[in-house]
This record gives sequence, structure tokens and C-alpha cells, in this order.
Amino acid sequence: MKHLTFILLLVMTCSLTKAQQDDRGYIVKVGEKAPNIELLFPDGTKKQLKDLTGKVIMIQFTASWCGVCRKEMPFIEKDIWLKYKNNPEFALFGIDFKESKETTEKFAKDIKITYPLLLDPEGKAFYTYAAQGAGVTRNIIIDKKGNIAFLTRLYDPKEFEEMVKVIDKLLKEK
Repeated sequence: MKHLTFILLLVMTCSLTKAQQDDRGYIVKVGEKAPNIELLFPDGTKKQLKDLTGKVIMIQFTASWCGVCRKEMPFIEKDIWLKYKNNPEFALFGIDFKESKETTEKFAKDIKITYPLLLDPEGKAFYTYAAQGAGVTRNIIIDKKGNIAFLTRLYDPKEFEEMVKVIDKLLKEK
């Protein structure tokens, strides 16, 4: 009986450890309806994410102080934005986490991106998708029906390549 209890505890501990390793800080899941957020542009314009249903949407959460974000953003510019920016069925928004308009605008200029970099001064948009204390380097791909199709965390070239394939596939769907 002691051995069975020990084995059960070991299995539970391993399962818990595995769950913690798989937890990337998201509070949403692939297949779920994407929560609506307000999109706040540096010029003061506001849009609702839900109003973009019918498009494939990429949301990139970032921050100027994030080294991994800075590494990934040129790939988003080159491999996604420049490829799809003229497609009326695609939208891409970088969302700068808890930084001022001035910092956000300087960040976009410094990193040489041309895709829209929006404001999230209080972190409301970010915390709609990710847990308190979660890291900012993450992308959310939303299909034309408004469902979450793909989630990334940090920058992994293989995962990034898979994300581009998902966007391609979603844009081909009618």
C-alpha cells in the first residue's frame, strides 16, 4: 500500500510539474472565441476587436524593454506584415504593454516596423489574454469567425514558421 501511495504521489507530482511547464501564461485557449478588446491607436482612434470579425487577425503583445520582442519584431515585419498588409482579409496590430504614446512611437521607429503599434497603457488588453505577471512576447492569431486559431509565447523560429503557415491557411479559407 505504501508503494501504491508513493507511485500515485509521484504521478501526481509529475503531472503537476508537466502542467506548469506547459503553462505559458495564457488565460485563453485555441478554439475559444477571442475576447473583445479595445484597440487604441496612438492618434487617439479607438476600434473594437469584435468589429474586425471576417478578417484573419494577428495581435502581437510587446514592449520596448523586451529583448525577445525586439528580436521577433523584424521577422513579423518581413515575413508577415510585408507579405499580407495589402490583403483586405488580414489585420495585424502590435500592442505595446503599459507604455506611453511617446515611448511606443519611438519604439516603432527604433525597431523599424511599419505595422500598427497600438497602446495598452494600463495593460487591459494584455490581461484579457494573459495572466497577471505573464511575459509580453506573445502572438494571438484569430480566424475569420473570431476564434483563436494559434498562440505563441517567446520567439521560437519553428513556432513562428508554423504561425505563418496557419495565417496562410486561414487566409485561403472562405
